[in-house]
Amino acid sequence: MTRFDDRGLGLLFIRVMLGVVFLFHGAQKLFGWFGGHGIEGTAGFFEQLGIPFPTLSVVAAGGAEFFGGLALLLGLGARGAAAILAFTMLVASFTAHSGFGAAGGGMEYPLTLAIVSLGLALTGPGRLTIAAARACCRTRAVGPAATSRT
Repeated sequence: MTRFDDRGLGLLFIRVMLGVVFLFHGAQKLFGWFGGHGIEGTAGFFEQLGIPFPTLSVVAAGGAEFFGGLALLLGLGARGAAAILAFTMLVASFTAHSGFGAAGGGMEYPLTLAIVSLGLALTGPGRLTIAAARACCRTRAVGPAATSRT
């Protein structure tokens, strides 16, 4: 159950890359890091797009991206986080982007993130997660103790 296999390694690569991308974009929206505009600047952009409650929407989207990205990286609550991120990126695809091509500001990139996130939500995070490592360590710690008492 804890052996490294191609599927687990593939899902780890997907989770780590998605996690980094979402952490990066969430930090831009929430904290203004990495050249982002922070909550106030992003809320102004959301308001121009006609998104209702722009400040609340920025906090919701940025929080989903930042904390969802962290969850993907660690593999803790990854299915739920991936589902929320898929929804967030679908909304972004159809509100903040027009056309398809990424070079022209189209929905290609956020739609790709949405579909990959949805796939991860459906398949799960794989075996190589913090939760799996903790369970493995707990099982090993409990195993010998349980046999020494009998």
